[in-house]
Amino acid sequence: MNRRKLLKRSLATCALVLSRLKATPALSILAKPDKPKFKTDLSGRRVGINANQEQLIELACANGFGAVEPLLGSIKTAGRAELDSLNRKRIKANLAWSAADLPVEFRRDETTFRKDLRLLGPVAKSLQTLGVTRIGTWIMPCHDFLTYRANFRLHATRLKEIALVLEQYELRLGLEYVGTKSLRNQKRFPFLHTMQETKELIAVVGQSNVGFVLDSWHWTMAGEKAEDILSLTNEQVVACDLNDAPKGIELDSQIDHQRELPMATGVLDTQSFLQALVDIKYDGPIRAEPFSSSLNELDDAPAARATANAMQKATATVGV
Repeated sequence: MNRRKLLKRSLATCALVLSRLKATPALSILAKPDKPKFKTDLSGRRVGINANQEQLIELACANGFGAVEPLLGSIKTAGRAELDSLNRKRIKANLAWSAADLPVEFRRDETTFRKDLRLLGPVAKSLQTLGVTRIGTWIMPCHDFLTYRANFRLHATRLKEIALVLEQYELRLGLEYVGTKSLRNQKRFPFLHTMQETKELIAVVGQSNVGFVLDSWHWTMAGEKAEDILSLTNEQVVACDLNDAPKGIELDSQIDHQRELPMATGVLDTQSFLQALVDIKYDGPIRAEPFSSSLNELDDAPAARATANAMQKATATVGV
């Protein structure tokens, strides 16, 4: 092949490569990182806000949140017209509903559980009317009288009954494991406190509408890493809590109800937690749950602003 033919063929090859690059901008070398799909959520009680549902919607909108907590106290007593009005306000404020709290005490005696379970259907129906699709609760990591196996059987049986009721109203149930060692040691018998153990409980419950409430605090206290979150799918995660921990205290000595707003101290690896959620394409709510006495002392509007600032600082670590 002479030089002229070689040059002609080389130019043709370059033109072909360039045309393919232009036609396929999704090639890995040009692809942009995934954008977070989750929404920051204003959950009033968790940050010391005592507003009613309308006021909470207004605070969430004014402070740039993407979701707002459905308050059962307001919803339980509301009629259809009032529920519709609340939903119109929520839609006008461009907010999604986040996860409601499960109104069933399943950790105590049988009489209490049965009473609450009978009342769950009407509450779930109201949540469905509003368009709420998520509800969550937490698992106490210890018990005074029940051994691990007995407590596991109790949780599996009762949570299945709860999930069956919620399924009728298209509600997903999230379970939050509690990893705080100092809390686990307060009672005689320790109980599940890790993601893996919670996976086992969910498998035995056997309902497709049951998944996780993930908490950056408990994820850290359980000694877990980003890889643990990456073992889940978006469909398995119902809600997420974001916190930080006080400085100068060993993890095993941290007190469960003495936390900080996200990014306040840097003790918890907030970026890795959030990046893992981005990687599994989590599209649900993330909320602050600091149990902070200083935050609780603020009026509602300053508390909402302080929470919004902390959440914005946290989400900025993953490109929001």
